[in-house]
Amino acid sequence: MTFLRDLPALAFALACLAMPLHAAPLEAYGKLPSIESATISPSGHAVAITITNGEQRTIVVQDVATGAITLRGLLGTNKVRNVQWAGDKHLVVVASATAKNFDVSGGQREWFFASTINLITKKLTPLLRNSDKADLSAIFGYQVVRIYQGEPTLFVLGVVFEGGRGELSLFRIDLKSGVSRLVAQGSPDTIDWSVDAEGRPVAEEFYNAGDGRWTLKLKTDSGWREALSVTAKVDRPYLVGLGRDNASVIYVAPDKDKLWAWREARTDGSPPSAPIPMVEIQAPIRAALDGRMIGHVATVGEVDRYTFFDPADERMWNTIVESFAGQRVALQSWSADRKKIVVLVDSKTDSPAYALVDLTTHKASWLGAQYVDVRSADVSPRTPIKFRAADGLPLSGYLTLPSGRPSKGLPLVVFPHGGPATRDGPGFDWWAQAMASRGYAVLQVNFRGSDGFGAKHLEAGYGQWGRKMQTDLSDGVRYLAGQGVINPARVCVVGASYGGYAALAGVALDPGVYRCAVSVAGPADLRRFVEWSRGSNGNGAYRYWNRFMGAEDSKDAALTEISPAAHVDRVTVPVLLIHGKDDTVVPLEQSQIMAEALRKAGKPVELVVQVGADHWLSRGDTRLQTLASTVAFLEKHNPPD
Repeated sequence: MTFLRDLPALAFALACLAMPLHAAPLEAYGKLPSIESATISPSGHAVAITITNGEQRTIVVQDVATGAITLRGLLGTNKVRNVQWAGDKHLVVVASATAKNFDVSGGQREWFFASTINLITKKLTPLLRNSDKADLSAIFGYQVVRIYQGEPTLFVLGVVFEGGRGELSLFRIDLKSGVSRLVAQGSPDTIDWSVDAEGRPVAEEFYNAGDGRWTLKLKTDSGWREALSVTAKVDRPYLVGLGRDNASVIYVAPDKDKLWAWREARTDGSPPSAPIPMVEIQAPIRAALDGRMIGHVATVGEVDRYTFFDPADERMWNTIVESFAGQRVALQSWSADRKKIVVLVDSKTDSPAYALVDLTTHKASWLGAQYVDVRSADVSPRTPIKFRAADGLPLSGYLTLPSGRPSKGLPLVVFPHGGPATRDGPGFDWWAQAMASRGYAVLQVNFRGSDGFGAKHLEAGYGQWGRKMQTDLSDGVRYLAGQGVINPARVCVVGASYGGYAALAGVALDPGVYRCAVSVAGPADLRRFVEWSRGSNGNGAYRYWNRFMGAEDSKDAALTEISPAAHVDRVTVPVLLIHGKDDTVVPLEQSQIMAEALRKAGKPVELVVQVGADHWLSRGDTRLQTLASTVAFLEKHNPPD
């Protein structure tokens, strides 16, 4: 197969920034990706790409055969979360906004709204506003497209109020008219639905956060029946969607050996098919038209492992991966016949780029880079590392080294991930690359409690917030110091979300390791955080956090023991706090509490409050401000030269 390194297929211009000789400007890394998504139509005739220019997002649709731009739709500053095709004539655009909750908690939440774009009339239609029953225009969960009565039709989850309580219900939306119809009304405990290839509801999922009861009901020829019901106060099963055929659904359930396992439930009453192997964090791969599960993907160590049930699909994917030898290839979308495939190619020496693979012509064309202003010279080498914690636990992570500098005695930034039950992976990391471009080595550790490394590694983190999860990071510092790579007297810590907590805990609970700390949206007072989480997200979240924090309840003294705000007397270095006012995951109050405690103790602290910023740095201006403030703080308190 021959692949062409063409000019980007899209004819759009992005303003080029002046580039100093030593590195790309921070804007090259910190602005929103130049291309946020790329998806191919079911027929393979066109590709839809979401591009950004500053704060503005635009959807561009291009004809694959002619290269003609058939749509250029400005989406403004909306936070676009997903773009998908619904047949060949409509696009579905999902965006979110932060607003107050409608329940008695009075807090904020992230609301999701969907619209369709008619590619013939160029008309945009907001959904669930022309409904016979929906009481909110917000959608919940994932939307799916099915062929209903011969036409592509959208199915979404909306809310119906019954007796003063919201019930998550299934709606069918006619794409031509935009009219919504209630298909099935839920109950107060309904949390999800699944539909089959023809758009018929086949599964309803329930969860009662009070008693922890999880239930799965299936639609059979004789009506709805309860297929499974278990008590799961923390690790509840969850519905994945349509299974390998039209008479099955897949759910994921806890498994004592592998932590989680795929399970199949059949609507026709037949026994489950052969088990689907599950490896670590795994996601289903689905057919474009009917939503059947045709494979799954997981990151295993440093490799994305794609598994397909059909050997022909397996051979097809292996051919694509082999053609981009030495690069990480991620499936983004494909046509219904799987002959035209959009992939994201992540090279070790370039910014990731989208490519369109055409299996009929055996060629590929580049759609464009995610970060158009990041050149090959601006990508620092990123290598996997392995070491052992002080108690002997094997740990791994990634070390990004500044280009053009000897790997000896470097200043270091420890950069722990959020979650904490997620992981750092082998791909391009804009934040780590930006810090490395300024002369810092960057260490990312998959500390105990990280997901993706087996049940034992995750469970080793239970009760270890501020304890061994924290010393795993400083053990990484000591390992690099022992290798001579870094100067142990020139180490700072930067993190966001749980990583922000780890940054604060690093200077308050594990002092003497770091000379400065940057916390972005990090919890600081864990007692208040778990109580807030209970009010905002229910008992399930409350139980989850207490498990990781090693507390029986919010009154447990253990929470005070590991709260950075309770130990500011031990902080001896400067601290920078950055937090968005629209954060619905960790409230701004947490950084305000930490800032006030440090000020009262006479400790050096800066607090940057970002108006309009959410937990995920979704806006270009606040994302760039976060990066610029972080780097300026590092250069002031831990100069790279």
